[in-house]
Amino acid sequence: MAEYEMQESNLPNEDGKRVLFPRMRLWGQADLDKIVDKISYASSFTPGDIKGLVKALADEMACQMASGRSVKIDGIGVFSPSLALRDGYERESGEPGAPKRNAMSIWLNNVNFRADKELIENTGRRCILERSKWKFRHSSQVFSPQERLKMAQDFLCSNPFMRVADYCRLTGLLSDKAARELKQWSEEPESGIGCKGRGSHKIYVKR
Repeated sequence: MAEYEMQESNLPNEDGKRVLFPRMRLWGQADLDKIVDKISYASSFTPGDIKGLVKALADEMACQMASGRSVKIDGIGVFSPSLALRDGYERESGEPGAPKRNAMSIWLNNVNFRADKELIENTGRRCILERSKWKFRHSSQVFSPQERLKMAQDFLCSNPFMRVADYCRLTGLLSDKAARELKQWSEEPESGIGCKGRGSHKIYVKR
């Protein structure tokens, strides 16, 4: 059973009135160990077998994407490498005679994911929703700052970096407040969170 709540959009509708949209309440994150335990219990595979296969799959996906290919896993989705300029380099203007960026100024900063229709449909078939008993509140009131910090720390333990959008999904914060709070965490060494990049390319990493 999953719960949803109606959350207010950042932008009003054409009449200037507030718009509410359904949002699933997330109660944490299932890590690899949890998924491995579930699969192992329901099959003849050992946890070591499953973890080894996942690691081999992740390594081969990285090799394929590093060679300039997207990776399609039937039933899961398509993974595509994404590039960005390194810090300190300006974008090409395209004007005649203007400086051009070479490979040293570009890095692979992300992997984009597009879910397979089968995964979406499979999730939808299993999803039974009920309205949350919590009365709608702004997301910043649902979790305390320390609870949100712990969420970010846990996320970075199993992911190489975090974007503002990731933090929004984890905590329910709106993007402006999420960006400000992540910036605050990155400026406090004891938080264990640092940052790289700038502007729309800024990411947050484990110190």
